[in-house]
Amino acid sequence: MSDRRLYRSSTNYMICGVCGGIGEYFGIDPTLIRLAWVLFCCMGGSGILAYIVAAIIIPR
Repeated sequence: MSDRRLYRSSTNYMICGVCGGIGEYFGIDPTLIRLAWVLFCCMGGSGILAYIVAAIIIPR
């Protein structure tokens, strides 16, 4: 069983490292995660709230 944990990225970040950390966790390009966040933001603004919550909850 894999012993991986979700952390905010300290090397691949733009604002808080949330998208970089999620991308590293799932093994995909963080740019795709960032594009998904932008789409969520444009579709009603829930992406902004989700990013703030993720930045608070996910450890560095």
